[in-house]
Amino acid sequence: MSAYLDLIFLAVIAVLIFMRLRSVLGTRPEQKTEIKIVSKEEFDKVLKAMKQEVEKQSQNNNPTFTSKEELQGVDKILAGIPNFNKADFCRRCSKVFEMVLSAFASHDEETLKMLTGKKLFEKFKEIIKQRTEEGISAETDLIKVDDLSIKDAKISSKGIARIAVQFVSEQINILKNAAGEVLEGDENFVQQITDVWTFEKDINSNSPVWLLVSTKKN
Repeated sequence: MSAYLDLIFLAVIAVLIFMRLRSVLGTRPEQKTEIKIVSKEEFDKVLKAMKQEVEKQSQNNNPTFTSKEELQGVDKILAGIPNFNKADFCRRCSKVFEMVLSAFASHDEETLKMLTGKKLFEKFKEIIKQRTEEGISAETDLIKVDDLSIKDAKISSKGIARIAVQFVSEQINILKNAAGEVLEGDENFVQQITDVWTFEKDINSNSPVWLLVSTKKN
C-alpha cells in the first residue's frame, strides 16, 4: 500500500507541475486563454492539500491495517503474518465453526481430520468412539453466530502463528441414548454459548490453511 500511495502522490505532483508550467508559459497564440501566474505559496498549499487527500483515500480503502508503527496489540502481530486478511480470516473461521460442530455431532471423522490439528483430532476421535460404544448420539443445531472476534495472536520463534477467536453463538444441543431418550439438553431450549477456538498456521508455508488446534468454552 505504501508503494501504491507513492505512485499516486508522484502522479499528483507531475500533474501539478505541468499545470504550473502551463500557467507560466501560457498557451498557444490562437487560444484566447487568460494567463495566470501561480505563486510558490499557492502551489505549495495545493500540493499539501492534495497529499492529505491522497493519504485519506488510501486509509479509507485499506481499513484493516495502517502502518506497523500505528498498530497496537493483536493487530500489530497480525500485520506480521504474510498475506493476512482479517475480514477473510474471520469469514473462514465462521464457516469452520459451523462445519466442525456439525461434523462432531454426526461423527464425521473425515471432515474433522481435514479441519483440525493432529492432537485435537485424536481427542475428537476418542469422544466419538466412547459415544459410539455407549450408544449415545448427539444433535447440534447452530441457530446463529451472534459475535465473532479475534482475542489473541502469537507468532513463535519457529514461525508458527496462533490466533484465538471467540465465538458467541446460539445453539440447541441434545444427547440421546440408544433408545432415543434425551440424556442431556432440550430441543426447545436455545443456549447462548461462548467458545474460544485457536487456529494455527506456519507463516513460512505457502498453504493458506489454518487448522483448528484448540477449543474451550468460556
